[in-house]
Amino acid sequence: MEEVKPQLIKITFDGIEVEVEPGTTIMQAARKIAEADDSQAGLVPPAMCYYKPLPSSGGKCRACLVRVAQGSTKDPRPMPKLVPSCITQVQEGMVVENTTNEAVLDTRKSIVEFLLINHPLDCPVCDQAGECHLQDFAFEHGSAKTRYEEERRTFDKIDIGPFIQLHMTRCILCYRCVYTADQITNKREHGVMGRGDASEISTYIEKAIDNDFSGNVIDVCPVGALTDKTYRFKNRVWFTKPEDAHCDCDKCSGKVVLWYRGDEVIRVTARKNVWGEVNEFICNTCRFERKKTSDWVLEGPTKVKRSSVISANKYRANLVTKPDFAVKLAATQFKNIDDSRPYVTDTETIREQSVENNDKANHRSLLSRNN
Repeated sequence: MEEVKPQLIKITFDGIEVEVEPGTTIMQAARKIAEADDSQAGLVPPAMCYYKPLPSSGGKCRACLVRVAQGSTKDPRPMPKLVPSCITQVQEGMVVENTTNEAVLDTRKSIVEFLLINHPLDCPVCDQAGECHLQDFAFEHGSAKTRYEEERRTFDKIDIGPFIQLHMTRCILCYRCVYTADQITNKREHGVMGRGDASEISTYIEKAIDNDFSGNVIDVCPVGALTDKTYRFKNRVWFTKPEDAHCDCDKCSGKVVLWYRGDEVIRVTARKNVWGEVNEFICNTCRFERKKTSDWVLEGPTKVKRSSVISANKYRANLVTKPDFAVKLAATQFKNIDDSRPYVTDTETIREQSVENNDKANHRSLLSRNN
């Protein structure tokens, strides 16, 4: 009997029409547009908690909020509030506004500010720098200023297993690591403890996470809250060379990315798709114990998208472009330099203008003291 294909649903996302299957979310529809046309990647809403391979993920960070200007063909009324695109399913004739709506852009700035309320600004010493989703989110959608003055909450670093260190101070409670443990283990030993501002990721009764696939919580963490103890402080990710490799493993697929510093393998991670999501989870044996090139069959350099900081040392500089959204944001927050003044090259004129400017500055300083 011939299989009957489901009737496709047509929606409009930021003025672009796309047909998707019933049950597709707005986020997945936006990604379908970007996968068909790389130049539209900037239209995809950001995701801090949503992770396609993890069932039930999404709907917590509110980073992907969009406006539904038309609910459907049958009911064209707009939805009264912004909705999370990662868990909202599409309907026939739906019209969605993302980067074209000012309310959405302003809300994203607020979400960035909210996530950074307790998140420490320790990027210079964080191992996640260069591949941190919160860095990307703040750069593309955040504000250059902060209004927060109170002290951030802090936690002590703890080891939750032989290979994993938890830095709860950096955690944004996206629940990805919890869903990962639910999916790949029969008996999860960690979760979210406490409620409200006292919530934190922790292990149950000081137990350690030591199952064969525990290292995958490192890959799914969007910030530097869960880090690889064997890789901590060894190298910046943009100075390393990623290579695709595989091996015969009886526990997992054995498909990984080897991160080289010279001839040394300093880190092994699972392979990720263009959205930063793990394709197939790998075991701890492949991740932590096979750190020699002879353990692997090399396939070639890892394909890194041109906008990533990791690609900066490996491709021509003119190919590493900033996202259009970030350029628009910078244009709204920084004033243009007045370059209408004549360009002076004469040394004597430069000296005279310097003396004149210093006199004016000293005069302003005296006035402010007298007042």
